[in-house]
Amino acid sequence: MIRASAAFALAVILSLYATPLMRAAAIRFGIVDRPDGRLKQQASPVPYLGGIGIYLSFLLALTATLRFDSTEVLGLLLAGTITLILGLIDDFGVLTPWAKLAGQVVAVLTLINASIYIKLSFLPSPVAIALSFVWLLAITNAFNIIDVMDGLAAGVAAAAAAILFLVAAFNGRPTYALLLAALCGALLGFLRFNFEPATIYMGDAGSMFIGLMLGALAMNNSYTRLNLVASLAPVVILGVPVFDMLFVMYVRYRRGIPVMLGSPDHFALRLRKWRLSTRQTVVASCGATLLLGGLAIGMMLSRGGMALLILAAIALASLTLAILLRRIDVSL
Repeated sequence: MIRASAAFALAVILSLYATPLMRAAAIRFGIVDRPDGRLKQQASPVPYLGGIGIYLSFLLALTATLRFDSTEVLGLLLAGTITLILGLIDDFGVLTPWAKLAGQVVAVLTLINASIYIKLSFLPSPVAIALSFVWLLAITNAFNIIDVMDGLAAGVAAAAAAILFLVAAFNGRPTYALLLAALCGALLGFLRFNFEPATIYMGDAGSMFIGLMLGALAMNNSYTRLNLVASLAPVVILGVPVFDMLFVMYVRYRRGIPVMLGSPDHFALRLRKWRLSTRQTVVASCGATLLLGGLAIGMMLSRGGMALLILAAIALASLTLAILLRRIDVSL
């Protein structure tokens, strides 16, 4: 806990220092997100490169508090670096969607090669690896998709990292706990500049990096001591980005537009269109993540019947919310 606390504090301090530097660099080289009057409606261009600040703060905090003598840790950092570079290239607007997906596949295969995949005794290894492949790609893109509002992706990711840290600490997984503490600290430091009105964005480099990190760190955190239903706890903890990804895919499919095409169909944009402000939407999303995290922990600590009941209630609430959100008109 002492090392995890040190990693968290150091990551916050480094992020508070590095993020303004990344902002200055982005402005100098014209790496900015310009309003387009459609999906990008900020008042003026906002610099990118916040993802590099998150990554550097995370990495330097780990360098000071963790020995890199584990294949899993090295694999995680290598895969994260691949994703960060991929996202940075995408922020320059030179990647096609398929090239971006191919790069994500390379990062995911790097994790699997480092033995970072779902390890459940009731799943044969080929099935576990296949599920891990799908899960990691899904969460990487879920955080990329949810990054549509000042502070949303960073706030939700920080809340999820905090919950996953508690789970890791409770289950006696000190390395995972330290990694999650450092990631949470880097995100909170960045959020100081990303909360509305944002003065810097994390860009695809940041959103895909944190998505891959959280997806990987959520997989093997010892959820199933009391029941097998709790194996779905990672999906619940990361439920907000997972919900948005599935909701957006469904709505775009029903509207007959490509799934990868940008559109204002995200749950957060619908809430803002309804009556919530940007800050209220972000706070509500972070609160929902903390609530889902608490329910996931409840699933872990319950017997099978109660865990199944909690999961069913979450599924019913999600379906009801999707129906209500679907009725909000977000046409441009």
